Amino acid sequence: MLEPEKVQALLLTAFPGADIDLVDLTGTRDHYQARIVSEAFAGRSLVEQHQLVYRALGEAMSGPIHALALNTYTPEAWAKVQSR
Repeated sequence: MLEPEKVQALLLTAFPGADIDLVDLTGTRDHYQARIVSEAFAGRSLVEQHQLVYRALGEAMSGPIHALALNTYTPEAWAKVQSR
């Protein structure tokens, strides 16, 4: 199990200035949902974006985090989603 604050800190370290919404889906600190909006995703495929996130979480993805529902966006893509 990994505290949400620790997950958030790992993500903010990898994606400074990102808009991150993190939810503990089950209250057990091992099933999370994250929405990350970052310039770091610009020019990258969805797979590459998710790989960046998995890399940022490192060892946590091999144990403490059992599941991660992930949505990644550039600021421009997120603005389009919000305007719908």
